[in-house]
Amino acid sequence: MAEVYAFLADGFELVECLAVVDVLRRGRVDIQTVSITGNRVVTCSHGVPVTADKLWEEIDASDAKMLFLPGGKKGTDSLAVFKPLIDALKKAAADPDRRVAAICAAPSVLGQNGLLVGRECTCYPGFEDKLIEAEYVPHKGVVTDGNITTARGMGVSTDMGLELLALLRDRALSDTIKAQIQHPDTL
Repeated sequence: MAEVYAFLADGFELVECLAVVDVLRRGRVDIQTVSITGNRVVTCSHGVPVTADKLWEEIDASDAKMLFLPGGKKGTDSLAVFKPLIDALKKAAADPDRRVAAICAAPSVLGQNGLLVGRECTCYPGFEDKLIEAEYVPHKGVVTDGNITTARGMGVSTDMGLELLALLRDRALSDTIKAQIQHPDTL
């Protein structure tokens, strides 16, 4: 069991995933990467192989406080058709004590499954039409509305990690980590 699961499929965006994992681990959040492919080794969108902590078959997604989807077009397309994950996302989004997060193309998975209806959110430009009945916020890097957090893309990956850390722990710890990693806002 982990506090946060980050789901991987071949073609995921490396930095979007691992920057968030890194920030959360610095904040002592138990986040584990989970392959939905049946293979622990998952290849990112730029050909870098990553070994996931777990396979989907080894976890119970309902145990986690947060489910996180990194972007990457090919990876997002695979996440979008993996029914067990979609079911888990719907359960987590419906529970006010749990959280869902997605970055870049991945908010489209949430939007296409009705999880963003009436919520403010953002995504990588070009995926706005998949944010069905949501309020698209084009000029913010990271948007949290209720228990769902979305982000635009790789350039705000660290900011997303810091936002998720603030939500899971507290803003003071997030600010401490932000200063330690030399985030431009702290220089």
